[in-house]
Amino acid sequence: MFKRVIVGGTFDVLHKGHERVMGCAFSIGQSVTIGLSTDEFANRFRAKTVMGYEKRKSAVEGFAKTFKKEYRIVPIDDSYGISTTDPEAGCIVVSEETLLRAEEINMIRFKKGLEKMVIIVVPLVLADDGRPISGGRIHSGEITPDGKRV
Repeated sequence: MFKRVIVGGTFDVLHKGHERVMGCAFSIGQSVTIGLSTDEFANRFRAKTVMGYEKRKSAVEGFAKTFKKEYRIVPIDDSYGISTTDPEAGCIVVSEETLLRAEEINMIRFKKGLEKMVIIVVPLVLADDGRPISGGRIHSGEITPDGKRV
C-alpha cells in the first residue's frame, strides 16, 4: 500500500477507462491525489471544447467518494501537475497511452532529487467493438461511457 498515489487527466465524460485507472489508484493507495486539467489546459490542444472544470470535478468527486478513502482533486495546468514536486507521492497510475509521460515525470523527479514513483500501467478498456473507449468516441455518439455501441 502506497501512502499517496497520483492520477491525472482531463476526465471529460467520465468513462469506464477513467474509472479503471482511478479504481486501481484507490485500491493501492492510502490517499489519492487526482490532478484535473483546468479548462484552459484541457482546451489548449483540442478541436472540441471539453466540459467545464466544475462539472468534470463533480463527476470525479462522485466516483472518488465511492471508495471511502482520502482523496484530493487539484487543478493542473500542464502535463505534470504536482507529480514532479510532491515528495509524498510513491506511485502514479496511468493508462497505456500515458506511460511515456509517467516515465518523463520520473526523470524530472530524479533530476530534482526526488524519489522516482512506481508506475502502474492499466490496460486500455475496450468497448464492445474491441476498440478503446475514449472521450472522442463518446462525444461523436459512437459509444456510451460504458463502451456500448450507440
